[in-house]
Amino acid sequence: MWFMRTIDTPRLLAVDDEPQITRVLRTALMAEGYDVRTANDGETALAGVVEWKPHMIVSDLRMPRMDGIELCRKIRAVSSVPIIILSVDASQRTKVQALDAGADDYVTKPFAADELLARIRAVARRTRVAEQEVITEFHAGDLRIDIAERRVHAADRVIRLTPKEFDLLVYLARRANRIVEHGELLEAIWGQGSRDHHEYLRVFIGQLRKKVEPEPWAPRYILTEPWVGYRFNTGPRVSS
Repeated sequence: MWFMRTIDTPRLLAVDDEPQITRVLRTALMAEGYDVRTANDGETALAGVVEWKPHMIVSDLRMPRMDGIELCRKIRAVSSVPIIILSVDASQRTKVQALDAGADDYVTKPFAADELLARIRAVARRTRVAEQEVITEFHAGDLRIDIAERRVHAADRVIRLTPKEFDLLVYLARRANRIVEHGELLEAIWGQGSRDHHEYLRVFIGQLRKKVEPEPWAPRYILTEPWVGYRFNTGPRVSS
């Protein structure tokens, strides 16, 4: 059973401590049909996530009181909303920190508006924010995934997942009963440049099965599609 709510206009929260940046973002994004709100610091943005429930966040990295990386971590504790980080810092180390904290993409300043809009569209496609229905809670057999609260239950027990394990499970569950190719999963969960790292998937799928499957050696939910990818099964147990 899927629980859904309807999206009318996609809501986007733009976060930057420089008012001229938020003005530019607001103008460009509203022209693309987004309902845009702005925040000038991480604390205000976090409150907006809880109260307004945006479908996407575009946030600066360097901000007073709470930087973009800390903001990502705090958002990921309560929401799986897609996050794009903007920053003048082009170092690989900072990009990795942001992605590991939960960001879905990282754009270096200065950037062209067309590039940012293209990145937003790409992230929206991967996370299916642009669809008319957004799944907020999912049940299959004894498994229950609360996407908004980032909690997973199997029968009467709480399943403890790492952030990446949870994101991987949700990505598959949102596309239930459809084959998701290795490359798509890798890019969606680990970011650009990860499409060939199939060992990541093997390890994390194995960990997920141990935690969510009643019998990990005979999976019911997370099925392997040989040489192609994986599929989240909502029907009765079938051979993988």
